[in-house]
Amino acid sequence: MTKKTDSIFAIVLLAVAFALVALLDRILPATGIIMTVLKKGCIYSLVAVSMNLLNGFTGLFSLGQAGFMLIGGYTYAILTIPPADRASVYQYFDGGIIQFAIPFWAGLIAAGLVAAFLAWLIGLPVLRLKSDYLAIATLGFAEIMRAIFQWDKLGPLTNGSNMLRKYPSFSTLMFPFAVAVICIGLIVLLINSSYGRAFKAIRDDEVAAEAMGINLAHHKRMSFCISSFFAGVGGALLERFESRGAERHFSLLTANFLDPAKWSRDFYWKHGYREYVPADDEKSPGLKAQADFLRGIGRLNNGSKHL
Repeated sequence: MTKKTDSIFAIVLLAVAFALVALLDRILPATGIIMTVLKKGCIYSLVAVSMNLLNGFTGLFSLGQAGFMLIGGYTYAILTIPPADRASVYQYFDGGIIQFAIPFWAGLIAAGLVAAFLAWLIGLPVLRLKSDYLAIATLGFAEIMRAIFQWDKLGPLTNGSNMLRKYPSFSTLMFPFAVAVICIGLIVLLINSSYGRAFKAIRDDEVAAEAMGINLAHHKRMSFCISSFFAGVGGALLERFESRGAERHFSLLTANFLDPAKWSRDFYWKHGYREYVPADDEKSPGLKAQADFLRGIGRLNNGSKHL
């Protein structure tokens, strides 16, 4: 009875949320700051939940989410640019090598699938690592992807260091909200399934999980690929929001996450303070702070197994 009541309450709450989003679309300007924050909030909530599936429920500490978002964003942009506009977008690469376009919804799915496929490839060697070593390896993958997508040799496909544009975008809040709700709902269903229980068993104790018959390599790879799929969809949504594809949209995600001092500098810069003087502990955060951060997270993950 309690489960049925909870389901009814969740459905009612979801209906109210959709009604509120529809109302905000009608009364707020599409380019206003509130709508901008809400749209980005929908996108980042999807990315956060996909990251939580891997880091929180499976216990695999990865910092490669920005890389998979970049792959998804570029995949969406490349596949949805209209053929008539490709000559102007790929003006330095003779119109590019792809001369067709797919619907935007197919582009979203393709973005997730390409990200999941690359996650499967790099997961074969990388998922043998644990704790902060896995984090450093996935962070390196994200940076390698950022450099590869700017490589001039791949310019006919990725447009090199030039921006991708003229692909379908959105102006309403309803679209990113609906996509985020659907994707997060699928992740919740997965977590409550037998696969989700296997993920949590691996997180709590890998030895005990393997003794119970859980295939560790298979389930780790599955969690990694599914998380990357939704990160790719989130990257495609971010590209639709930005309406101009560039790798800097994704490289800043990793930089902000690893360098807390940068948050302060960006805050002062965006609010008009040009005389920002960092505190003593912010003058040279560098690699030492990042390494201490990764080691601390690694100890936290290892300690959680004994709680």
